[in-house]
Amino acid sequence: MPCAVGEFVLVGVVDRVARVSETEVAVRGIGDKLAIALALGSSAAVLVLELVSLRLVAPYLGLTLETNTAIIGVALTAIALGAALGGRFADTVSPIKTLGPLILVGGALVMLVLPIVRWTGEAVRGGSANTVFLAVAVALFVPAALLSAVTPMVTKLRLSTLAKTGTVVGRLSAWATAGAIAGTVLTGFVFIAQVPTSIIVLCLGGVLVVSGAVLTIVLRGMKAATRPLVLALIGTGLTLLAPRPCEVETAYHCARVVEDPNRASGRILYLDQLRHSYVDLADPTYLEFDYIKDFAAAIDSKWAAREPVDALHVGGGGLTMPRWLSATHPGSRSKVYEIDPGVIEVDKLELGAQPGPELDLQIGDGRLGVRSEPADSWDLIVMDAFGGVAVPWHLTTREIVADVRRVLRPDGIYAVNVIDFGPQDFLKAELRTVMAEFPHVGLVSKPVNLTGQHGGNFVLVASDQPLPADLLESNLGGRSELIVDPVRLREYVGDAPLLVDDYAPVDQLLTPFPS
Repeated sequence: MPCAVGEFVLVGVVDRVARVSETEVAVRGIGDKLAIALALGSSAAVLVLELVSLRLVAPYLGLTLETNTAIIGVALTAIALGAALGGRFADTVSPIKTLGPLILVGGALVMLVLPIVRWTGEAVRGGSANTVFLAVAVALFVPAALLSAVTPMVTKLRLSTLAKTGTVVGRLSAWATAGAIAGTVLTGFVFIAQVPTSIIVLCLGGVLVVSGAVLTIVLRGMKAATRPLVLALIGTGLTLLAPRPCEVETAYHCARVVEDPNRASGRILYLDQLRHSYVDLADPTYLEFDYIKDFAAAIDSKWAAREPVDALHVGGGGLTMPRWLSATHPGSRSKVYEIDPGVIEVDKLELGAQPGPELDLQIGDGRLGVRSEPADSWDLIVMDAFGGVAVPWHLTTREIVADVRRVLRPDGIYAVNVIDFGPQDFLKAELRTVMAEFPHVGLVSKPVNLTGQHGGNFVLVASDQPLPADLLESNLGGRSELIVDPVRLREYVGDAPLLVDDYAPVDQLLTPFPS
């Protein structure tokens, strides 16, 4: 799909260039249609590259607000610098000589983005994330700056009279903006949903290289295009040889399933750089992660063994809890809201998930899903949705907690998985938010994790009815500590903010995962 769109733009560029000789261009600039095509296409390419770069860093840096902000900041800086330098050089060096090589070299460098990021990421996996960010910043910045210099150079070629300066500048600026919009929309809604990131990079770089080569050859001759073409071929080869950090590239994640070397039937689902779920294909009652065991302990403290439970799950992962419920509480009904259809496909193909009357898999946003549920319709709601190590902010606020309370039956339980480290500012804020809606709340944690020097997974349990604290503590078996005393919980929360839709700085409150 991206190659087809690029081919359409490329044919137009080649057609217009083929009709114009170097002498004619030098005398009267370039045609209006070609100028528009170059401004639109180069701006679209920058935005495609920016969005693809966000995908490339996810397996190594995760998808957080800070990561997205940093990549967008690098791209905007490149655009600004490229536009400024492009305008300056357009006044000192003939754009006829530089326009073609600019696009050609930019396309060749696009080809190098993917291998640079992936090889750097693999080399420092488990080490400093700053190295990966530096690599992607450099790899993104240079081609984005070069491509952003195209529009001011094209504008210079179209300025034949001062009487129409405003018209020319305004028109090309508008078309460049339209190109940026098109690149954003097509990448977000079409390209990423249809093809792998590596194909998008290859197609984008290929279209730019061929377009730049045609311009260069027509305007300057074959010799001027030779070296950039060699660079493009090297970039293509490295892209094809670059390591692939995942088996499946979903709409939101880089997903892979790894066999547990210590358990023949054990499978670990990785989403980006983190272990998200553990599934035993032969024994659904086997639970590996401690926080999942804490979920199970809370459920078993409320419902007797083999008593059916109607459960709503926000976040699918490997579907560990629905499997466990079906095995330990026969007749249980689980409904799962998972926003990423690719994760559901991995569950079906590699982890043996079988949708049916007891397992309803819904692809969609968890908040919208909870909102659509009727009041008093579920015994249990499990919130276990993450983007990297952060719970998506709109799933943390008082408004969603109030909706959860509406959907729960009067004696139901709300269980939340939270990850935090260091001073645990986000955990405290989320705990305060849940306590603002539910009269009975418990915090389950390893004792060492609450000292402020450690961290990891924490489980919040909330209900309109008193929690079966003694039985829950017994079920925890000393593995984790249960705190239900409201005074102690309020002391722990301190002056943490209440998370609401109008103010939920989740990524800023969250302490980064220690390297």
